[in-house]
Amino acid sequence: MGETVGGAVEQVRALVGWVGTGRRLTQTGRVTLADARALVEVLDTGDRMDPVIGDRTFKTKSSEELYHLTLLVEWAKAARLLRTAGGRLLPVKKNAKLLDRPDELRGALFAALPHIGPAVTVSGWLESLFTHEYDRGLRALLQQLYAAMTPVPLSDLYEVVWQAVSPLYVLDDLSPDRLRHVRAANDHDVQRVLKAMASLGTVLLTEDTAELTADGRTETARMRGEPEPGDAVLRIRVELADVDDPRVWRQLLVPAAIHLDRLHSVIQAAMGWQNCHMHAFTIDGVQYGRPDSELGFRDERTATLGALLTPGAHFVYTYDFGDSWEHLITVEQVQQASAGLHYPHCVVGAGACPPEDCGGGPGYSDLKVILADPAHEEHHDMLMWLGLRSAAEFSPDRFAPDEANARLLRLTAP
Repeated sequence: MGETVGGAVEQVRALVGWVGTGRRLTQTGRVTLADARALVEVLDTGDRMDPVIGDRTFKTKSSEELYHLTLLVEWAKAARLLRTAGGRLLPVKKNAKLLDRPDELRGALFAALPHIGPAVTVSGWLESLFTHEYDRGLRALLQQLYAAMTPVPLSDLYEVVWQAVSPLYVLDDLSPDRLRHVRAANDHDVQRVLKAMASLGTVLLTEDTAELTADGRTETARMRGEPEPGDAVLRIRVELADVDDPRVWRQLLVPAAIHLDRLHSVIQAAMGWQNCHMHAFTIDGVQYGRPDSELGFRDERTATLGALLTPGAHFVYTYDFGDSWEHLITVEQVQQASAGLHYPHCVVGAGACPPEDCGGGPGYSDLKVILADPAHEEHHDMLMWLGLRSAAEFSPDRFAPDEANARLLRLTAP
């Protein structure tokens, strides 16, 4: 990959080497204090044993108090380089080969990021919301970094994580001072995650900004399920049935290994829908969707597009069972993924996405007639319903592939 191996990679490698054939743990499953003292020096973690504050010495009573050491141990366990058994910390022998492959080791540690929440988010006396909603916050953080082509202000990253996790909590009763402390704790935990990623060499972190390095973009793309260069990619055409003048269609490149639940999100983003209704795929007479005992759909999460279809095949994606928007989909071609191109990718297309809840194909046709006629008795009401000041703000033939690709890029990891 061509970049300097991050410090965390070398520290984890040294940690696993130090563990050797195994080390005894405390009754609570922690590294013993004696071993911790040695590891702080061996790994140069930066933790302070028995810190002196003012004229007082605070004795370290457990390795759990050593943030960086604890994080490295838990990170190595999450990456399946170490494991615990019988009160001992042991190496995972089948993954020992990673220790001699720095790039693959970094990849394993990056892939383990979603599993180290309790170790990496330690806010202090006040727990952050990010701590409790780590998976949701991490997805939002990575998505924001991945979508940006330039350094992102840390303030923007703090805000996007806050917006991802805070709606799950009732915060109206908090005093302004208390809310400020909660947000500060949240920001502090975002900093900790960014510093962990920087220690891998996957984020370039400054005092005010953060951005993914080339390795960070590669690993994030892999986490998002994007294909590696040379992997199979399907070119598909998605066209709305019963809509013309103009026709509405998109040509997309998607991984052949894409699961149908992910394809649903891709179609929503590429078309411009808002994902607020139910949906289903109909392939060879079988319906796939979210598991539902009443509807009898097969689980879309277990089905991949490439395994079900070959070039020239057709199937249907239905969105909103009330308006019944049927999308006719054709698998046009199998290609190989190219380096430097984000997948899924919108190649070309035409026609604006119809407004939600406008009545399907027939309702959309009526709506276009009404908007085109300022004298129509429903013209003003339709403008009010759509939130438009004038009919010129909605152009049925407007479509910009760049905007579709920006939406696709903003999709969070599956």
